[in-house]
Amino acid sequence: MGLEQIFSLEVMLTVVACVTAAAGTVVYLVPRPAAQNPSAAASPVHDTVFLFDGDELIDGSASAFDAAEIPELPTSWSSLRADLEQACPDFPETPAGLQDRERLFCATPAGPVEIERLGNVTRVALPAAALRPAHRPAGDTGLAVAPYPAWRVDMGGTVIWHNAAYKALVTRIRGRHVDLSRPIFPPVDRVGRKVRLSLDQPERVAGRKLWFDVTAVPQEDETLFFATDVNAVVEAEAAQRNFVQTLAKTFAQLSIGLAIFDRNRQLALFNPALVDLTALPADFLSARPTLFDFFDRLRDCRMMPEPRDYRSWRRQMAELDAAASDGKYQETWTLPSGAVYSISGRPHPDGAVAFMFENITAEVTLTRRFRADLEMGQAVLDQLDDAIAVFSAEGILAITNRGFRRLWDIDPDQTLRQTTIIDATKVWQEHSLPTPVWGELQDFVMQSDNRADWRAEIRMRDGRSVTCHVQPIQDGATMVRFGLSERSAARALQALPAPSTA
Repeated sequence: MGLEQIFSLEVMLTVVACVTAAAGTVVYLVPRPAAQNPSAAASPVHDTVFLFDGDELIDGSASAFDAAEIPELPTSWSSLRADLEQACPDFPETPAGLQDRERLFCATPAGPVEIERLGNVTRVALPAAALRPAHRPAGDTGLAVAPYPAWRVDMGGTVIWHNAAYKALVTRIRGRHVDLSRPIFPPVDRVGRKVRLSLDQPERVAGRKLWFDVTAVPQEDETLFFATDVNAVVEAEAAQRNFVQTLAKTFAQLSIGLAIFDRNRQLALFNPALVDLTALPADFLSARPTLFDFFDRLRDCRMMPEPRDYRSWRRQMAELDAAASDGKYQETWTLPSGAVYSISGRPHPDGAVAFMFENITAEVTLTRRFRADLEMGQAVLDQLDDAIAVFSAEGILAITNRGFRRLWDIDPDQTLRQTTIIDATKVWQEHSLPTPVWGELQDFVMQSDNRADWRAEIRMRDGRSVTCHVQPIQDGATMVRFGLSERSAARALQALPAPSTA
């Protein structure tokens, strides 16, 4: 083959390549049918098309070069991205970020932007209005970088603009490379008011929802939406509910009646024991009566001491509220039925106040019976002729009788301090002649083993002879009994005045 033929062949191939490239360019510049975009039925037609080879703009459709429509045309991929950055924050930084035959859609207020890569050529189709500053809401500049999701929806329900936070949320829920024109939140009917909505997360974090407060703001033929992350609030509310339920279950097991009034002095919480102790109907308590109504109902049911008059009753209620708020309210109520209740009031956070009702009838009855038994035992001891003193294991004088007080001329009950065995033996030494008995008695009272009954004779300073009988009793205590000898008793009996005769 000659050089001329080779040259002719190269020329022909060059011509064919140019024609093919031109034909391909024509094909790329033809706007795609709206049906290829899932949301195109509700979106403007792509009347502007750009072709890029890498970052370089190599061609554009006729409308793209209409200076009346677009005052300043982009000259490169970077400049086009800068023009669309606010309206379309998802616009790729470079064409290299797209895979071959990958198609992306980006929502803008003027309509969706379609980005498609075929080989080394990247095609961008969009409404011309998307490049006009007049069609870019001024507020979108700030919303685009807002930390919470924001998006615009047209009358057909299609997302025509969104910010980066919204895209990040869609990616988190639906994954990458999804249709952003389909709203991620369900429709919101209440315009201008917050609506709490939840989104289910992917299976890898199944079981945990994302919660948002969504607000819709109508704007001519569009609606602007804001979503505020309230997961922390929802979790706190759930924790509070669980805590209250736990408290309620715990309170339900208590035998003490509990009534908690909030800062407005309305009943906020009560337990079943309160119903049992006060005999107040559960429906009355569930209606959240005020503090005054609650105690007024107790008064009507005769479940509290009857006040003298209504004026004193109102004053008593005011004092009760004030004392409970300070944590100083503590009273014992003796009811007409004979039951005895202990009532206490305690302050709670946020101005609340809690009242506790405890039936102490059994304790009071036991205390009264114990006191009566002590008084009876004391009366029996007082009838004995011998002087009796009982010391505890610690050497503290615990019990004496009338004979003891008469013999030694002292009354331990009249002193504020405790009387020990040492104090007692000092008094006894003053009223008796010197004897080693008192030292031995001190040692015996304080020792805990090798204890047995023993006796000793004591001579009083007035000449009387006294027998000291020492006996160990239970729990390490010691009983000391002083009895006059027979001769001293006879003299004492003779000294008594003769009975008068009628």
